[in-house]
Amino acid sequence: MGVPAYAQSDEADVRAVIDRLFDGMRAGDSMMVSSVLHNEALMARAGSQGLRIGPTDGFVRAVGTPHDEVWDERIWDVHISIDGRLASAWMEFAFFLGDTLSHCGVNSMQLYRTDEGWKIIYLADTNRPPTCEVLGQGP
Repeated sequence: MGVPAYAQSDEADVRAVIDRLFDGMRAGDSMMVSSVLHNEALMARAGSQGLRIGPTDGFVRAVGTPHDEVWDERIWDVHISIDGRLASAWMEFAFFLGDTLSHCGVNSMQLYRTDEGWKIIYLADTNRPPTCEVLGQGP
């Protein structure tokens, strides 16, 4: 028995939101990024300095602030689970500043289906030094 069509559609819609987030980062487009974030969304970073949790406002501003290098976050091995109006996505990533690998890790996102569509309500990531395997290619 296959997956119901509505579940496949929801998964594609969630993936489109995730892709739009990273397309907005690459374009330096804060409006595109904010369009996929719930107005009360939170971010968490689990790195060598411990855990930082806060609103997404600073992230959105940073994306829209001109910078010399393209912020290119490449994702793979994306796993999406959906139950009703709640979705969870887990993925590997490598973050490049221009052509230079900066760091890598895992993104974990929670999304909620609003009347306007899926919105990211929580985004967490890890931050490892650039010794990770990138898309299975090794450091």
